[in-house]
Formats: sequence, structure tokens, C-alpha cells
Amino acid sequence: MRRGPRNPAASSRNLAFSAFVVVRLLVSHFQSLNGLAPDTVTRTLARAVDSPSNTVLVVDDDAAIRFLCRVNLELDGWTVCEAATASEARAAVSEADVDVVLLDVHLGAESSLDFLAELRVGYPGLPVAMLTGSVGTPTLEGVTVDAVIPKPFKPEELSATVRRLAMRLAPNAG
Repeated sequence: MRRGPRNPAASSRNLAFSAFVVVRLLVSHFQSLNGLAPDTVTRTLARAVDSPSNTVLVVDDDAAIRFLCRVNLELDGWTVCEAATASEARAAVSEADVDVVLLDVHLGAESSLDFLAELRVGYPGLPVAMLTGSVGTPTLEGVTVDAVIPKPFKPEELSATVRRLAMRLAPNAG
């Protein structure tokens, strides 16, 4: 006995519709958690941070990690810039008012430690958290970083680290 639609196009439409329904339900769920009425016009979420003036630069050659960081940080109200290479990160830091940098230890063919040294000279005081999948982070020995976030990480750990680093920059932090 054959189950499901016989037409592959109908199956694709059903899948697309199901995905739409799930996304709409999730948006409504998060809006209700934040005490908001469902936004039927823009389908956006309100920021959870009262003054989302902080920008986080996520530098990782893995698009999935950058996306994971972006989604979780934007849900918490942060503005997020992404860079896949040190060159892109240099441009982002010079063009945007970056408050916190999340930098992958292993950045493809480029040296993330060289980029870190550039940041320390060109932007002293800019907090940098290193993202690493290396056990014990042996490549970070002798390197001064503000935080280390081991991969895999929990979204709460990511948000807490970024918030803690950004608080160092706040005028009344202390």
C-alpha cells in the first residue's frame, strides 16, 4: 500500500507549509515569553537586552558556528557581525563599532593568534573570547585572552560570556 502524496511537488509544498507553521509557532512562543503580542506584520522578536548597543564580531571559518552564535546572540538582543577570515574580520573591526570579538582558535589557513595580536595593538581594551574545539587549548599557552569558550558550547554560556565581556566596557560597570 502506497502512503503519502503521489506528486513530489505536493510533498514539497506540504513540507514547506509545515516548516512555515513551525516557525510561526516558535515566533509566537518567544513573543509570548517576552510578554509581547504576536507581531503579524514583521515577524520579528523584540530584543531581550534593554540597551542593545553592543556589537559582537564572530570570526570563524565554520559558517554553522557563525550562524549558531548569530542566532543566539541576536535573540538576546546583540548586534552581530560575521567574518569567515582574518581579512574580513579586519575590515569589520575598522568599519563597525565592535564591542566584543569571538575568535576561533583555528581559522583556516590564517593565524587567529596573529589577528589577536593585531587587535591587542590596534584596539587595546577590546575584549576577545577565543572559541576552541581543542582539548586544553595548547595553542593558547602564553596568549592573553579575556575568555575561552570551548566547543561545543551551550547558548547560555555563549551569552553569559559575551555579556560579561561587554559589561567591562560599560561606563558604570564595576
